[in-house]
Amino acid sequence: MSFASETKNELARIVPEKKCCMLAEIAGFMRSAGSIKLAGGGRFRIVMVTSNPAVARHYKTLIKTYFSVDTTVEMGKAQSLKRGNAYILSIGPADLSEQILRETGILMVKEGMNFISDGIYDGLIKTMCCRKAYLRGAFLAAGTINNPEKEYHFEINAGTETLAKEMRRLFNSFDDITAKIVRRKKGFGVYLKIGEQVRDMLAIMGASHQFFKFDEVMMMKELRSEAYRMNNLDNANIDKALKAAENQMNAIQKIQRQRGLDFLSPKLREAAEARMKHPEVGLEELGKLMRPALSKSGINNRLRRIEKIAEGLQEETNGKEKI
Repeated sequence: MSFASETKNELARIVPEKKCCMLAEIAGFMRSAGSIKLAGGGRFRIVMVTSNPAVARHYKTLIKTYFSVDTTVEMGKAQSLKRGNAYILSIGPADLSEQILRETGILMVKEGMNFISDGIYDGLIKTMCCRKAYLRGAFLAAGTINNPEKEYHFEINAGTETLAKEMRRLFNSFDDITAKIVRRKKGFGVYLKIGEQVRDMLAIMGASHQFFKFDEVMMMKELRSEAYRMNNLDNANIDKALKAAENQMNAIQKIQRQRGLDFLSPKLREAAEARMKHPEVGLEELGKLMRPALSKSGINNRLRRIEKIAEGLQEETNGKEKI
């Protein structure tokens, strides 16, 4: 089962405690999963489609609880779904379809004329709990979330640009959530791609089990990324240390060929001889071989002075200023 299906199954088990949240969730689902058919005589039939049986059962129960209406559920094919069976929920005129459309903010009146709105009715989402419920309904209708092992992506489809903008406003009403809109072949998508925001959206909708599952995946990915970064850093440091040791050896050999190591002061000669005997060790270990022992910066300072002297010998050989 996909991560998105597991998330929807968990959300479909949530029953809002407040009537206002019930209505907001039904409205969110109906707005995104529903369509309105004419039933003759200026009357309407509401048709809602989902591919998830748990979601179909959930809204049949929720609509029954709030509106005292028995929603008809049938299995069949739906053009809005790419593949698989569809669960088609319908509410006809005899079951108060018009009143339901009005209460969910879908059927509105302006200048004495009915019209179908394509936005979100503000009266449904005045409180934080109702905004969460509306968002949950919209996700169960037209949402998707990717497996966090692959990529972070949360999206709810919107049929119109107006609905997409109002859905984005709904997303962004929650702290630290910044949604964006993308045009799709059919309508628009309101989406999140930042891991922390996708994870927090699961908590906002009430999918606590999926929230912790998502959070665990995020933590493991961050640990793997940090381990990879540290490994690359260690390799880079090793390469840098080997290159530095090679340069030091070359400088010491040059001094030995041209002047001999007795040309160096006793302290520098001790450092040079130690480096020649132990070309593979790091500065910290090399410093411990000195008598008395030197710190990492102390031995590094001596070796840099040796390299300077070698550079001076090269200049002298080329007829430049002597050291």
